[in-house]
Amino acid sequence: MSHPYRDLPDHCFWSKAMSAPAPGRIDPVTRSGRIGATDKVSTMGSCFAQHIGKRVQKLGLHYFVPEAAPDHLDEAARAAGNYGIFSARYGNVYTVRQAVQLFDRAFGALEPVEDVWAHPEGGYVDAFRPQIDREPLASPEAVRAAQAAHLAAVRAVFLESDWLVFTLGLTEGWRSKRDGCVYPLAPGVAGGSFDPARHEFVNFGLDEVRQDLFAFIERVRGRNPSVKILLTVSPVALAATYEPRHVLESTVYSKAVLRVAADEARARYDDVFYFPSFEIITSPASCGRYYADDLRQVTKLGVDHVMRVFEDHFVSPSQEREAPVDLGATIFESDDVVCDEEAIERAMQRGNVQRA
Repeated sequence: MSHPYRDLPDHCFWSKAMSAPAPGRIDPVTRSGRIGATDKVSTMGSCFAQHIGKRVQKLGLHYFVPEAAPDHLDEAARAAGNYGIFSARYGNVYTVRQAVQLFDRAFGALEPVEDVWAHPEGGYVDAFRPQIDREPLASPEAVRAAQAAHLAAVRAVFLESDWLVFTLGLTEGWRSKRDGCVYPLAPGVAGGSFDPARHEFVNFGLDEVRQDLFAFIERVRGRNPSVKILLTVSPVALAATYEPRHVLESTVYSKAVLRVAADEARARYDDVFYFPSFEIITSPASCGRYYADDLRQVTKLGVDHVMRVFEDHFVSPSQEREAPVDLGATIFESDDVVCDEEAIERAMQRGNVQRA
């Protein structure tokens, strides 16, 4: 008998695509592109995007970092200054709204009202990347000079990249009531002070995230029509939620909204790809082995699975491969990644986070 499912490929069936393969061999990718040896690959987004940047460098591909560290800095100082963590020193771009405003700021279409915060230990920090420097800067003028140099590098990211990897992380954020600008952290966590007359919590809904993502893609494509955009959703849970509910519920909400928006963008635009790192890490086949003891950070075992699939589909087939990882092997913690959101926990320990 003929029926609609008869000639579908194996990846359409759970029994063939999920139950049959070894857990470490599950591969959900069905659409991809190839990164050329000379293609400039840029990264931005939540902390999980850093793994792709590291792997691109390891493979000898062109990891594009226009905001490079000064030559006189040693490796420790470069790491402390967040050089090379992403393609530019923007820190974590957690929400899609942040990405849109970063683009607008880089091209002179937006000048935030509140762009500098005083630091509780003295000095000043950039309100949109308050942890980017090891120490606060001496004056607001010094912060704004650093901002100008940074935004010039951001323009290069958007104008010159052949591939832009954007890892979507959160829907929750804090914004200015005066101009709507969104911060990566609540005022008072790593600089500034929370004022309910000036600041408010926001949890972006699906319609807002969808429209922001469409707007971001169209802005970038307007300046760089040939760029390919690779979207992923971070599998790392929220460190904290400001919603009056369990952090697990808020995590599921955020990831669901981001996943739907990414899928609609992939379907809407040519040369926009979705890479299922979230699905690989959270798959029931991993039996929880891809998360560390805190149930939030991803283990090296999980990162290796994700990166192996990434290489198989987005890197030239001639590229050397790592040996398969057995799920029964010893689990090592993944390499350290920079996660601005973890400052919330540190602020809680200091006891200086105010709740509106």
